[in-house]
Amino acid sequence: MSLLEHLQTGATTVCRCWRLVRRDGFSVGFTDHDRNLSFAGMTFRADSGMTAHAFQQGTGLSVDNSEAIGVLTGDGVRETDVEAGRLDGATVTAWLVNWTNPAERRIQFTGTLGEITRSGGAFRVELRGMTEALNQPQGRIYQRQCSAVLGDRNCRVDLSNGRWSRDVPVEHVEAGRAFSFTSLQDFDARWFERGRLSVLSGEAKGLVGIIKNDRHGESGRGLELWQALRLPIARGDMVRVEAGCDKRDETCKAKFDNFLNFRGFPHIPGEDWLLAYPNDRKPNDGGSLT
Repeated sequence: MSLLEHLQTGATTVCRCWRLVRRDGFSVGFTDHDRNLSFAGMTFRADSGMTAHAFQQGTGLSVDNSEAIGVLTGDGVRETDVEAGRLDGATVTAWLVNWTNPAERRIQFTGTLGEITRSGGAFRVELRGMTEALNQPQGRIYQRQCSAVLGDRNCRVDLSNGRWSRDVPVEHVEAGRAFSFTSLQDFDARWFERGRLSVLSGEAKGLVGIIKNDRHGESGRGLELWQALRLPIARGDMVRVEAGCDKRDETCKAKFDNFLNFRGFPHIPGEDWLLAYPNDRKPNDGGSLT
């Protein structure tokens, strides 16, 4: 019997199941049934207190959104994970399942997590459908600065190269945002400004901060993040420090030797040129305006 045939009987035994896959690959399953269910290589836990509002779905390109509510548990969704942003953008798949025969099931929703709020040991999260991606701007923008992100498929700079990054242990940290190292003295001044600091081990593993200031002194190197990491980081935790890019063509040439992949338009006219008009006091012979 298929799920449709089961629903047509009028006496149904159905529940909902959700699979949550974070961007770091960690996955967990939930169900609103009163006992655990297993299918698709995963056990969907019944003690999570997870539930969801009715799904709003339609044809065409309209956005399918819903909302889920659950309890923050030790081995399910932890409060520290929500606070650290580890659930941001996680993928969600929801099924309608016949709990007497889990082989009879149907995917009701596939999308990502949106805004998350938490209070009283519980969380409330917006579920965003796949058509949500159509709300994002697409295509290139004509601007002087590079539109690529350092190290992505458009930029093609290999950030695993020791010229552009270094894995080092934390020597000193203050308020989760000010770091100092004695092992990064061989890099030029301000080399890591606008770069990334990624945590590789410890309680804050997986978190990433953007470097605001890079101060190079005789006693060591000081790196300050724009925003403090949202979980504690201790001395000895390993971090990866990556070079920064200010998106200018001069930097692309001199620092990364990567101008062939520069994704900006450094010679595009500025606003002053676009607003220029004929003036009888100046020559109008088509020559340079400078």
